[in-house]
Amino acid sequence: MHGLLLAAGAGSRMGMPKALVRADDGEPWLLRGIRALVDGGCTRVTVVLGASAEEALPLLEGSGATGIVVADWADGMSASLRAGLAALTVTDSDAVVVTLVDLPDVGPDVVRRLLDPPPGPATLRRASYDGRVGHPVVIGRDHWVGVADETSGDRGARGYLATHDVEVVECGDLASGQDVDRR
Repeated sequence: MHGLLLAAGAGSRMGMPKALVRADDGEPWLLRGIRALVDGGCTRVTVVLGASAEEALPLLEGSGATGIVVADWADGMSASLRAGLAALTVTDSDAVVVTLVDLPDVGPDVVRRLLDPPPGPATLRRASYDGRVGHPVVIGRDHWVGVADETSGDRGARGYLATHDVEVVECGDLASGQDVDRR
């Protein structure tokens, strides 16, 4: 299973790129996101970087994750998602768990729940928090081209998921799923 951590944005409301934000305990959100994916069942993780990538890349050393830098990151989440999915097409992964760097309370227990039962190429599955859908999202390989074709701006896979049969997995007992935009 492959994990894809989107961390390319400038974090304008945060005042800095979220890939560089550290939790109160000093741990970078970037490493927390990687650990959630790995400890949740992903054997490989790709991190998509953009703003301040040269400062974020050293944080990946020793994490086991692979970083890719997206030149058009300022175009929004869609650029990051497309680049991440494109990078995965050369792997043998049947599905990918896509999550965002700014979900610091989403841990491995959420990822584990989304990976049970194990996803296949046709899988579309997403976390829900007290009935509100969010991330992570599991996207089977059969959907990668469709997601990439339909995403634009800062929308990510939302439009594609809205028009397809998606299994929703309640995770509100494990996390809030709230993205953090401000300090």
